Amino acid sequence: MPELPEVEAARRAIEEHCTGKKIAACSVADDLKVIEGVSRSDLEAALFGKTILATLRKGKNLWLRLDSPPFPTFQFGMAGAVYIKGVAVTKYKRSAVSDTDEWPSKHSKVFIELDDGLEFSFTDKRHFARVRLLEDPESVPPISELGPDALLELMPVGDFVESLSKKKTAIKALLLDQSYISGIGNWIADEVLYQAKIHPLQIASSLSKECCESLHRCIREVIEYAVEVDADSNRFPKEWLFHFRWGKRPGKVNGMKIEFITAAGRTSAYVPELQNLTGNQSEKVSRKKSTNVTSKKNVDAEESPSEKEETYETSKKNETAEDNKGREKKTSETENDRISSKVMAKKHVAVAKRSLRKRSKSSQADL
Repeated sequence: MPELPEVEAARRAIEEHCTGKKIAACSVADDLKVIEGVSRSDLEAALFGKTILATLRKGKNLWLRLDSPPFPTFQFGMAGAVYIKGVAVTKYKRSAVSDTDEWPSKHSKVFIELDDGLEFSFTDKRHFARVRLLEDPESVPPISELGPDALLELMPVGDFVESLSKKKTAIKALLLDQSYISGIGNWIADEVLYQAKIHPLQIASSLSKECCESLHRCIREVIEYAVEVDADSNRFPKEWLFHFRWGKRPGKVNGMKIEFITAAGRTSAYVPELQNLTGNQSEKVSRKKSTNVTSKKNVDAEESPSEKEETYETSKKNETAEDNKGREKKTSETENDRISSKVMAKKHVAVAKRSLRKRSKSSQADL
């Protein structure tokens, strides 16, 4: 499913090719599940004639800032994708549309033609995506309930270590909780835990300071790299777990066996040789294996139509009362200091500039 890098690639493509252009035509699918809270005709009327000023993102949500509200927002779900005809295509595992499909795709939910003839489409073949029309996307759910963006707003390492020390949930469940950090999905969670050598079921508060710091570094490096290559998985480092984790097929990564368990309700790939449960949890590892290892007959959680996406609804029943109070305080502060669209846009620009500097340094080094 599309995660932060895939959605950011879509945002950058729209930002680059569509900013400053007027919407000359718009066609919205008759899909009451995906098109939420607004009629097909009202959405088309709200977009027609508007100029795209910016494309913004938080977590796995994207929205267009037009010359006047309301603004269309896109929650990608399990198979949402953005396609710009002749220019850019969102590509990721289980993408909805191939290059040879009809245009616009039969899975198109919102099709837009701009005043210069450029066309782009938001597609979804699995009906888990959501398209909404909102006056202020950042002030209402789901965006208002998201935690810090994993690319733009990742908390400082010291704060991250302190935060994990208070969490009584399994580390993978915490990473998938969009109210804690937004943008991390199943493949990124598996990748960063593998690189940090942390078991998916390890309780967050039991992690050492060194493990927390390593995890923070891996989150930053994996996401920044994936964004740098526009989420093109063919350009991901060949030693990444990403290339070997799909379909629960028996396999190895860097010569080490991959196993699959269920963590946070998701099929989770990990490498037992590197990722061991520690402390009191190590005594229960055998029982955990017997109850959590998924058989070939089980439906892959990533493929299950009944699966709930990892969102801000992730269970927190095991967290302490003190932590709950802290979260309430943090939520209040977040609401009071809610990031404006202009600030978010500046952060996107800052990340783009850092990426450009990296490319420049790389080019000079090659010379």
